[in-house]
Amino acid sequence: MSVVSLGLAVAGPAGAGSAGAPTAVAAVCTGGVNPDYNGDGIRDIAIADPDATVAGKARAGRIDVVYGGGKGTKRLDQDLAEVPGVAESGDQFGFSLATFDVNEDGCDDLAVGIPHEAIGTAADSGGVAVLYGSPDGLGQGTASVGYDQGLEAVPGVAETGDWFGYSVAAGTSGGTPFLLIGVPGEDIGSPSLVDAGVAVHVKGSAITDFSQDSAGVPGVVEKDDRFGAQVAATATHFAVSAPGEAIGTDTFAGGVSLFNHTFTDGVPAAVLGLDQDGALSDDTNVFGEAESSDSFGKSMAMVPFRTSGTGTPTESLLAVGVPGEDHPADADGGMVHIFKVTAAGAVSERQRIHQDVADIEGSTEPGDLFGERLVAVNTAPTATSTASTMLLAVGAPGEDLGDDRDAGAVQTFPLVGAPGDGDLFIEQGTAGTGGDVGPQEYFGTALGATSASLYLGVPYGPAADRAVYALPWGNVAPGGTAGTVQSWRPGEGGIPAGDVTAFGAVIR
Repeated sequence: MSVVSLGLAVAGPAGAGSAGAPTAVAAVCTGGVNPDYNGDGIRDIAIADPDATVAGKARAGRIDVVYGGGKGTKRLDQDLAEVPGVAESGDQFGFSLATFDVNEDGCDDLAVGIPHEAIGTAADSGGVAVLYGSPDGLGQGTASVGYDQGLEAVPGVAETGDWFGYSVAAGTSGGTPFLLIGVPGEDIGSPSLVDAGVAVHVKGSAITDFSQDSAGVPGVVEKDDRFGAQVAATATHFAVSAPGEAIGTDTFAGGVSLFNHTFTDGVPAAVLGLDQDGALSDDTNVFGEAESSDSFGKSMAMVPFRTSGTGTPTESLLAVGVPGEDHPADADGGMVHIFKVTAAGAVSERQRIHQDVADIEGSTEPGDLFGERLVAVNTAPTATSTASTMLLAVGAPGEDLGDDRDAGAVQTFPLVGAPGDGDLFIEQGTAGTGGDVGPQEYFGTALGATSASLYLGVPYGPAADRAVYALPWGNVAPGGTAGTVQSWRPGEGGIPAGDVTAFGAVIR
């Protein structure tokens, strides 16, 4: 464990910017929606293709930003002066994305994970670039900053295969913006526990790292835990998953560590460790049984939750994907657990969702991988949470549709009440999406969300079908009102045409 307090400028992955708390610029952004990178009060979208070829460098990665209200587009990659680093083969710039307003100027800023960035001679060490919003868009005002373990200010040492930035989450807690970075390939100890994993927390000028080897953190540090493979957060709590966690003799069963945002000596206050053999605060056990290759925590989503009579949403709902869950003969059918976390740290299981639950459309089949991807939203965080405001989307990219193997599907559910009371099954060509169902298209691998819309990416399959769709939550919520579905695709609306590798694999 390390704590670094920054009081001087430090270089990013290619010597750009400062990793310290940035100086606020002139307050000319209006804010009010998220994400809004140019601060005009109209929602924007960032669409990543982490496998894109840049200047002949395969899988270097890029991001297309579309500014709302018809205010243009911007293609971002590491060959631009305003972006830290240099585009290199295999970097996968845009592998993970998170949005927050780190300098609190009213323009949202974009954190970009680059887990395969080489730091010096350390291949796949990884980095994170933070691109600041401005009235002229991302990267046009305050200089971008970079974080990696090759910097003196960042805990750890840049090593081959660390995958710093494999996951990112961001927000504001206690009035201060924070950034959470997963480093699941980090080796710990001597002799090294390979891929044990760590997480890095950036808040203000303090950068801390912690792992399952840190005092008070749930679990036991072991090789292949991959702690930090996924991170999720609200203003009250945050979660770090270790989908490779061994539970007893069951390898890769998976686990999740829950924390609040209070740090002591650089270590966050633990709330509880979750796994399918573990007990909850009410002395009940998590539903199911830990089994090898369940991958509990391979995906997560966390949203604020407000009960009736409370002034602010100090509780959180955490959705945990278990795509390797068997039912019992349907190997890798998948499942999702929903947990409630109170402000006092009590954790209970509200429901579990899979396709064999009563009234849910479809049925569990081998290889569905239900829960491989998750997004959740509270569309009205200042109001009492209801079935129409607390919503979850679950990707099942291994879903077979007719004779089309691994065509993929997405299902939406209310997070309050019975999941079968308002679920919707979405496949390509339904709910306002385009294209035709086809084999090995893995629909459901790319999900994003804002308070207004569910984003569905189609990064694979025929090039003509590659697109991102924004479905108003009213279209998929119980009793919702239908709205217009938006779409973006290469060669339309100012997005450049040409090479299409995995357009829309990550969306924010």
